[in-house]
Amino acid sequence: MFYNATEHIKVLIMRLQHLLILLLAATSVPAFAQTPKLTVAVPASMKQFVLKGYKVLDITKGDLNRDAYPDAIMVLYKKGEEKTSDVIDHPEKRPLLILFGQADKTYKVANRSDNAVYCVDCGGQMGDPFTGITVKNGYFSVEHYGGSGQRWTRIITFKYNPAAKNWLLHKDGHEYFDATEPDKPVSKIETVKNFGKVPFEKFNIYRER
Repeated sequence: MFYNATEHIKVLIMRLQHLLILLLAATSVPAFAQTPKLTVAVPASMKQFVLKGYKVLDITKGDLNRDAYPDAIMVLYKKGEEKTSDVIDHPEKRPLLILFGQADKTYKVANRSDNAVYCVDCGGQMGDPFTGITVKNGYFSVEHYGGSGQRWTRIITFKYNPAAKNWLLHKDGHEYFDATEPDKPVSKIETVKNFGKVPFEKFNIYRER
């Protein structure tokens, strides 16, 4: 009886360990784990804009300046950033390039910012916070999601200003919610009335206003 009881306990322990592993995989992410990056296909017309030592995190096409030619936004990341980035003391910056489409189907850099996209470890326990870029009719938004038990989203929108031939900060939207109550978010949206006239290249996602 003693032998059988011992074996039974061993089996129960193994089952509990297996169940725990499944639960952890399904409901949580290890601290500072990073989302694997997908390979982005870079058109030949854009390869010249990839900085040395960097790779492409995202390319999103759309109308950025309300003309007849399709434009694009390219987000880059430094090779090995997950090993060298420190969200507090040394966040590895991710350049965001605004590319104007030309009549001959080539592109040129219209603007650039190294402070419009959060770093790879800025999302805390949820991993890489960058979720994508949205482009539509002269507007573009940089979207993030992060946190742990307390989750957050941040969507920063810029609007093209024809007179200035530049993009100005249009809206900065935050949302916070508990992971156990995702249907009860708290929102905070800032507009031009709050932050005034902020050119794209002057905006700093790391700086509290």
